[in-house]
Amino acid sequence: MRILIVEDSETISKILKHLIVQDLGYHVDIAPDMASALTLLEQHQYFVVVADLNLPDASNGDIVRLVLSAYKTPCIVLTSNLDADQRREILKLGIVDYIPKDNRYSYQYVVKLIDRLYRNQQVKVLVVDDSVVSRKFVRMLLEHHLFQVIEANDGEAALAILEQEDDIQLLITDYNMPIIDGVELILRVREKYNREDIAIIGLSNDSDESLSAKFIKNGANDFLQKPFVHEEFHCRVLNTLDSLDMMRNLWSKANRDYLTKIYTRLYFFSEHNSKDSENALLSVALLDLDYFKKINDTHGHDVGDQVLIEFAQRLDNAFGSNFTVARFGGEEFVVAFKGLDDIKTTTLMDKFREQCEANPMQTTAGDLVVTFSCGVATRNNETLDQTLQRADELLYQAKTAGRNQVIRAC
Repeated sequence: MRILIVEDSETISKILKHLIVQDLGYHVDIAPDMASALTLLEQHQYFVVVADLNLPDASNGDIVRLVLSAYKTPCIVLTSNLDADQRREILKLGIVDYIPKDNRYSYQYVVKLIDRLYRNQQVKVLVVDDSVVSRKFVRMLLEHHLFQVIEANDGEAALAILEQEDDIQLLITDYNMPIIDGVELILRVREKYNREDIAIIGLSNDSDESLSAKFIKNGANDFLQKPFVHEEFHCRVLNTLDSLDMMRNLWSKANRDYLTKIYTRLYFFSEHNSKDSENALLSVALLDLDYFKKINDTHGHDVGDQVLIEFAQRLDNAFGSNFTVARFGGEEFVVAFKGLDDIKTTTLMDKFREQCEANPMQTTAGDLVVTFSCGVATRNNETLDQTLQRADELLYQAKTAGRNQVIRAC
């Protein structure tokens, strides 16, 4: 990833370059004036240009206009001073944002903004508004920040899109729409999607001062009154997505194993121990790596960790897309096969066992053949704990019978 800084202050350029390289690891070129910037722009493709509004050989944002029009490259503007008229003019150009050259935090904000732009390329945003003009305006603002934008002209269309697109991260919805208004849309979305699944921002030009609270109380993350200024819109969107990332990280820490990154015992029980799932057909496969203590004693815990990580990845690759894969602790793992009986589950697990045995794991201690033993049980008018206890007894039988085998109840 390549960034161009166009700035006549050597001190500011060095600070920005240091922060970008240190925090993001991107390649950074520096141009002290417009002439040298043009030379570099002809030589390289840049992800973002960070440009001073006034340069020794170009004033009034000439470099910004050129970067946006001729090179179609996102531009972040640096400026020492900006009056209201200048601010309105540069915002009309379609810049990412303008940053005052006030203090070190300003430069850190530039780095944060570049990182956010990079991540925005993978973020889908659904904009819902029955006004074509309003919808297109919001789309334009979002595309300045490199988001993938999908449009819907009413709540019904939005719900249909959400059914088809399972990776939308942000929903921006107007309030006044036919059939399903913005608040009703949010209520329906929150019936299916939690706050760590999708973030929601409400919009309205309605004068009802209680509307913002109504949106947020019914599941929106934020609310903006129309008409809004560019900067406020972008700040609200970026803060909302930062909060979404934080919630997802917290959820992951609570529900993903710190070493192997597959689900934890806690998540496993929360997913399959509810009243709603008691009557559903469910088989569990409880697995334990064979002679794992010997691997730790012989090669060290670092190699043992490598084995655990690789085994978890194999298990997740084999079953994670359709079933729940979790680490119960140590070298013990579990897979919940919802909708399958013990016969089908045993067949799948035995095939996986054969694949593991036939494909040694690559570690820093060399290739290691790692096998596992497994017990399979199907829930039958009992609690999940009782099913797991039966699977554990079958796992013990597999161990005492010589290991490297899958046993189910006869």
